[in-house]
Amino acid sequence: MTKIKFGTDGWRAIIAKDYTVDNVARVSTATADWVLRHHKNPSIVIGHDCRFGGELFVETAIKIFVHKGIKVYTTDKGFVSTPMISLATRKLDASIGVVITASHNPPSYNGYKLKGNFGGPLSPKEVEEIESIIPNVNEINLDIIKLDQAKKDGLIEYKDFEQMYIDQVESVFDLDLIKNAKFGWAYDAMYGAGQNVLKRLMPDMTFLHAEYNPSFMGQAPEPIDKNLREFSELIAKDKSISCGLATDGDADRIGLYNDKGIFIDSHHIILLTIHYLVKYKGLTGKVVTGFSSTPRIKQICAHYGLEHVEVPIGFKYISGIMADEDEDVLLGGEESGGIAIKTHIPERDGIWMGLTIWEFMASTGKTLDELIEEVYAIVGPFAFERSDLHITDEKKNKIIEKCKNQSFNMFGKYQVQKVETLDGFKYIFDENRWLMIRPSGTEPVLRTYAEAPTLEEVRTILESCKLTIDA
Repeated sequence: MTKIKFGTDGWRAIIAKDYTVDNVARVSTATADWVLRHHKNPSIVIGHDCRFGGELFVETAIKIFVHKGIKVYTTDKGFVSTPMISLATRKLDASIGVVITASHNPPSYNGYKLKGNFGGPLSPKEVEEIESIIPNVNEINLDIIKLDQAKKDGLIEYKDFEQMYIDQVESVFDLDLIKNAKFGWAYDAMYGAGQNVLKRLMPDMTFLHAEYNPSFMGQAPEPIDKNLREFSELIAKDKSISCGLATDGDADRIGLYNDKGIFIDSHHIILLTIHYLVKYKGLTGKVVTGFSSTPRIKQICAHYGLEHVEVPIGFKYISGIMADEDEDVLLGGEESGGIAIKTHIPERDGIWMGLTIWEFMASTGKTLDELIEEVYAIVGPFAFERSDLHITDEKKNKIIEKCKNQSFNMFGKYQVQKVETLDGFKYIFDENRWLMIRPSGTEPVLRTYAEAPTLEEVRTILESCKLTIDA
């Protein structure tokens, strides 16, 4: 028996090792039983991204759902993004949404994400409920469940999730303004699920890695600078490109580049978006960010008179607040590139955020760097970088124990002034410099994060961290 555990965002495992048809059936059985327990006329929206076996695993889940008598909405158009499933779950008023995806994990992984009726990640409490009722073995004979019969019985209905998403985009964004701006746009799909929708929305821009390739050319489809060097070099060489957008495997995370091919991290994207929505669009509301986000978000919120809330890492903590009808949330965001805003569903969406930044540039006629300077005028300049250390679980656990025991008070020349422990260990050196150590909730890595006035100093802090924890 494989113990199935949901991490920060869903269950993920290596295909054919622990991610098998039987184990997907087990998780689907628990999902179905939970839905039947909580909903009178239950329905489930399901789709898959570009990963290997997506169609097979969706078929497995659907067999379980219809066997239990649950109505299923799916698509016969191939892969879809996670935001498309979240949007469809809300629009179709389904009980729950399921995405067969491992998001940004390496290509050997697949996964299982759960979405709430409101159009965002299912709450941690509800995910725990489902996890607690996963059967030890799959006892349902999948071979005798006939999907053709389920279709005849009205238990399976096909919907065009991609078109549903495009309609939503067109109802909010001025696409003509973006297309006809003086700027040139580029998109790196990282072989992920955003490729088709942006070809339809913005067919004339520059595309990279926008074809179906479930191996992702061996690269984990996470939109961080080290994974996007080809895209960075393309932008730096091609003087017609003003801004480059990248999204991850299921298109819910964003990566961004300026016209020089320099990576713009999600802290800057969050600050830019708050600045745009408040100053230029006249919107307001609470800002909710994850623990690893820059303290400068608090600064810009104070500047604009917005309430700021910090939550543990995992977008489910942010979306829970965004989904609360008593809350008025302007933006929810996290360091890893997952950002949501009030013009959309309470769900991370890399394409939506990219279009928001492009609309900001198009409507002002200003370059990305010029808009960043406007933000720096409020919060001051800064740089940030994350370094993932691939180490054994034994070593990782030893380091975390040392963090818990307050063993670290110096990292190289940097003296720790204060430690924050909401989710991980954030070591504050002064108002402009900090370091954070946290084990990943979805991968066998130790994450280290740092912020300082310059990128050179950020890298010095990260190297000091590595030397200190290795000692």
